Amino acid sequence: MGVVKRISGCVATATAVKLADVDVICSYPIRPYTGIMSELARMVADGELDAEFVYGEGEHGQLSVVYGASASGARTFTGSSGVGVTYAMEVYSPISGERLPVQMAIADRTLDPPGDFGSEHTDALCCRDQGWIQGWAATPQEALDMTLMYYRIGEDPRVLLPQYACQDGYFVSHILGEVDIPEAAKVKEFLPPYKNHHVLDVRTPQIIGAQMEPKMGPGMQYQRYQAIEGSRKVIEEVHDEFGRLFGRKYNPWVEEFMTDDAEVALFIQGGHAETAKTVVRRLRNLGEKVGLVRLRTFRPFPTQQVRDALSKFKVVGTVDNSVNFGISGAAGVLLTEARTAMYGMGDKIPTVGFVAGLGGEMITHDEFYKMFMKLKEIAKAGKADKENYWLPFEL
Repeated sequence: MGVVKRISGCVATATAVKLADVDVICSYPIRPYTGIMSELARMVADGELDAEFVYGEGEHGQLSVVYGASASGARTFTGSSGVGVTYAMEVYSPISGERLPVQMAIADRTLDPPGDFGSEHTDALCCRDQGWIQGWAATPQEALDMTLMYYRIGEDPRVLLPQYACQDGYFVSHILGEVDIPEAAKVKEFLPPYKNHHVLDVRTPQIIGAQMEPKMGPGMQYQRYQAIEGSRKVIEEVHDEFGRLFGRKYNPWVEEFMTDDAEVALFIQGGHAETAKTVVRRLRNLGEKVGLVRLRTFRPFPTQQVRDALSKFKVVGTVDNSVNFGISGAAGVLLTEARTAMYGMGDKIPTVGFVAGLGGEMITHDEFYKMFMKLKEIAKAGKADKENYWLPFEL
């Protein structure tokens, strides 16, 4: 065990970046992720971290800076939230296409409108098909640990992919939690210095990011497909090694909470799962057979692990705190992914979508209680009479 401090998700991420001994950081302010960069700027100014801290002229510039720095052999870090995430959209695919292990923290917030401060996963989910590793931390401790593990995964020669390390705005980024901060020497053992696979060098110039002829496209895209699929083994290895070194063992794919004899369960990702757990405990004390499954890694999506986790219930409710207008099922990405994972099981297990926590609103205990009661009703009937429910309007 290292030093235990009570810190926010933003400070936890900044602490992990310091422990990772990054070389180049590029910032541009947009709440709620700004606290990460404020803390890193302080660390650099106070001499705690020897890194180049660059102030970008915008989010597109941010990603361009770390793009070039990573191609030059640097371990890099950047981040954003909300509309800032989407403003940099053009640069994400080139970074993964060049197989550069940039890390970007996303502290989620809703897009405009309404643009409020607080969690909504729409911003990060807009990026889900850019060829990056992606997952959500539910606590400040996970924010720190995920940052370290993602560097190790992304920089592995078998992977070489960038990573979105996501956390819910406000609900994780700004709320304090106890965090075990590991010793720097132990982190260095886990995360050795980064060795780039194709460093830019003025003595041997090369073109990075050039457009290709159409005939070159299929091969490059297939390589990215192989990289993201091949990362699954590395993700499991890294989580295993992290558990051995630091004593915190995570299932890299899903967390199951009170699911052993559960008949109904919610499928969720992010910080709102912590609120849902308190409702699960309360209902368990009242004799209700309820449980919760939290998705930890979103890309690559753990199809088999999700299928195994969800196939034992009578009914599954997915909780999407994102907007995906016109999507199949009219709820969100998690409902679509869960149904895809469970395809082939027929109508054995009804699935229903819940959309909640939009615009930065919290998902309340009462709303989670209503979700579980609806699932219990569906389990009794053996089928759902509606594909989705938007809270607080439809329950």
